Amino acid sequence: MTETMTRVLIVDDEWMVRSMLSTIMSSAPDIEVVGEAADGSTAVSMAAALEPDVVLMDIRMPRSDGLTATERLTCSPRPPRVVVLTTFDLDEYVQTALRHGAVGFLLKDATADDMIAAVRSAARGDAMLSPKVTRRLIRRFTEEDGPSAERQRRRSEARSRLEALTEKEREVLIALSSGLSNTDIAAALHVSEATAKTHISRILSKLSLTNRVQAAILAHHAGLVD
Repeated sequence: MTETMTRVLIVDDEWMVRSMLSTIMSSAPDIEVVGEAADGSTAVSMAAALEPDVVLMDIRMPRSDGLTATERLTCSPRPPRVVVLTTFDLDEYVQTALRHGAVGFLLKDATADDMIAAVRSAARGDAMLSPKVTRRLIRRFTEEDGPSAERQRRRSEARSRLEALTEKEREVLIALSSGLSNTDIAAALHVSEATAKTHISRILSKLSLTNRVQAAILAHHAGLVD
């Protein structure tokens, strides 16, 4: 094993899905599947023992769901990066999972290459968000904003929160809200990747957010992106 090996725990109540994901992950030379769990409670116990870097977490599972497990994992002494497994239509619980500390989401019908890339990105702290899926997620969870007065209130509150950001941080926020990776943000704004990552960390800290999707939704509410 090399020091750059990413340790992955797969959590899904369907054994065929676990098997498929395990086969895909194991095909990557820098990813090691350290375990599989069929429910959230088992996942928490296995994560404590195995200390994976990334957990691929299904949400809807019998006995113990992925929402509670995600929250418990992100509060653990050595929290792994949790990537939510969801369908293309986007599970209605995804937003809750993200609020509980998940770093992103992975579509179950994604290509093998995209799945591997998503795990690698999560391990680097650079969760990959497809622009198309990000737009769908934002639209899904903002379509119930309510009447015009409620939307105006949300916009006013969002813009007030964004006043804490510098002009460069606002540029970075717009870029990440478009689904760009740290590498792409760095190229677009002509800064180093380390600088882009620092900007993102500061954005999340200043806005009291835990992940990039939350930042994208806030930018949408503020009217910075469509």
